[in-house]
Amino acid sequence: MAIDKKQVEEIVRAVGGKENIEAATHCVTRLRFALYDESKVDTESLDQNDLVKGQFSSQGQFQVVIGPGLVDKVYDEMIQITGGDRSSKDDVKAVAGKKQNPIQRAIKTLSDIFIPILPAIITAGLLLGINNILTGPGIFFDGKSLVDVYPAWKDLASIINTIASTAFTFLPALIGWAAVKRFGGSPLLGIVLGLILVHPDLLSAYGYADAVNNGTVPTWNLFGWEIEKIGYQGQVLPVLVSAYLLAKMEIFLNKRVHDSIKLLVVAPVTLLITGFLAFTIIGPVTFAIANAITSGLIYVYDSYAALGGLIYGGLYALLVITGMHHTFLAVDVQLIGSQGGTFLWPMLALSNIAQGSAALAMMLVLREKKMRGLAATSSVSAFLGVTEPAIFGVNIRYRYPFIFGMIGSAIGGVLLTMNNVQATSIGVGGVPGFLSIFPNKWGVFFIGMAIVLVVPFVLTVLFGRAKLRKEDRSASNETVAEPKAATSQSASGVTSSTAKTDPNQRTRSAAQVGDEAVNTLEIMAPLTGQAVSLEQVPDPAFAEKQMGEGVAIEPSGNVVVAPFDAQVAHVIKSKHAVILEHASGLQVLIHVGINTVSLKGEGFNMHVEAGEHVKAGQKLLEFDRKVIEDAGYPLITPIIIPDGQDMVEWVEVTTGDVTSNQNGVLKVHLKG
Repeated sequence: MAIDKKQVEEIVRAVGGKENIEAATHCVTRLRFALYDESKVDTESLDQNDLVKGQFSSQGQFQVVIGPGLVDKVYDEMIQITGGDRSSKDDVKAVAGKKQNPIQRAIKTLSDIFIPILPAIITAGLLLGINNILTGPGIFFDGKSLVDVYPAWKDLASIINTIASTAFTFLPALIGWAAVKRFGGSPLLGIVLGLILVHPDLLSAYGYADAVNNGTVPTWNLFGWEIEKIGYQGQVLPVLVSAYLLAKMEIFLNKRVHDSIKLLVVAPVTLLITGFLAFTIIGPVTFAIANAITSGLIYVYDSYAALGGLIYGGLYALLVITGMHHTFLAVDVQLIGSQGGTFLWPMLALSNIAQGSAALAMMLVLREKKMRGLAATSSVSAFLGVTEPAIFGVNIRYRYPFIFGMIGSAIGGVLLTMNNVQATSIGVGGVPGFLSIFPNKWGVFFIGMAIVLVVPFVLTVLFGRAKLRKEDRSASNETVAEPKAATSQSASGVTSSTAKTDPNQRTRSAAQVGDEAVNTLEIMAPLTGQAVSLEQVPDPAFAEKQMGEGVAIEPSGNVVVAPFDAQVAHVIKSKHAVILEHASGLQVLIHVGINTVSLKGEGFNMHVEAGEHVKAGQKLLEFDRKVIEDAGYPLITPIIIPDGQDMVEWVEVTTGDVTSNQNGVLKVHLKG
């Protein structure tokens, strides 16, 4: 497809001109800019550009969504126009990282450390929730737990508790692995470091306070230097600082020790020095700092509970937008480890529900069916603890539902803190979050849940409808402009645009297509797994359908096959994505994982080349799930019908369990 040079020039002008571009690269779908000043970006001009499918800023990069098969041509033209140098994705990432202030860099570092271990922590939280149901008194019987009344269940509860508490018991090992990997060292040494800090020979941190009161704290005597012999169970700071030191020391030694003796020198020296410093200096100092932070939070919570609930409950959704919410994972873990519970996590769960309720209310406000569908699916995701689709796809776009969600969450936060509602663990947010709450506080939590369901929903509907009536009155005196392009809708209600459309534009039903000849191309699942709507993809470019209609698959395997007979139109250099072209000319993008371009091909094995003809069911590529998961990237795989293909009439999406090349996930209706 040929591109208009003037439109590329408009993109350059819209991002502030070539003098505002510090570095630029592209992936399979979007241009990625590191800009000197993002405030110079003309978002309105980008919205009006036919080449641009969407735009957003993330982690210091300004990203302009162009779409597969076209973005590389736009990038080439842009380089010619600006005369700039070609940059790699790492170049842009490095430049963007430098532009972040120290707080932003610290937040990103914590995010990079805690996100990879989050599945283990969440799983532990859910299992502890089941244990709470079995052992919590007063849930099913007055003053007694289920295991008290039915002793046969006691050992089952004990086994569940053992399995669930393991992640928290050996939390320093998990943090050590993720932190050392993030800081550039050997993850295995990070695991060993974490295990050293919770060795069974050490006094457990949980029993430290009692030992101090009883005067029984064990010590090491190093030539007259008394060192407390304590572990750091449930602690975050000691292992974080020690992991940083270990990684830097390992890197230092690796550069200076000869290869022939590295195995005998690097790891032993690194662990010995780091472990010694961890017990003598790092541990005691950071342990004191962590306790001071915890005490400060507890003081605020005890003295100004309502204010704390109002601020944290109300502003948590803003933290999600900035990415700062990942910082509080460490705080939650610290509170659970030192106090046995956290008062922050319950407010997080209610904030999830509040944003989901506001998004759901938009179904009764919005007129455009595609956006109504997005509101419905993203609200379900928020109710289950994942708010990004609701926040970025719906609520922030219209602003007022986001604000009303925060208001409802603030009210719920005040209720929870005033009634000392705490969570025993970190589990899934949203509605399932009650499993993490101490059972004796479930009643208050459910009242808070009702508040965040009702308040944002009612306020959003009332304000939204009033706003629509006002717009209708204003529009009655104006001439309605002709939309740039029409969209169409299938009888099943699934819509797809054949060009960028006005968000207020109405769609046509299948019956309104008239007598046009329509051919249907069924696209089989290229992977085995669970097919879900695009709104569940944790990337706004896909979730908001900025590149086109489609579906996503949570893969259970690791092989991608051709969903139909096709020619390979394009193979992405980093091997994580491929574009196929049907005999009709229709192109389909298969994009394995989110942000997997950063792996530079590691973990991917491509079996086809551009220009090659493939048969349905033929293997296209394989990927190593462990490599992708260890890097912290989601495996969810979007299958996209890129916008701008004039032969597309509409697209139907099918979700559910699928087997590669046996179940259809998309039906593309083509013009005759």
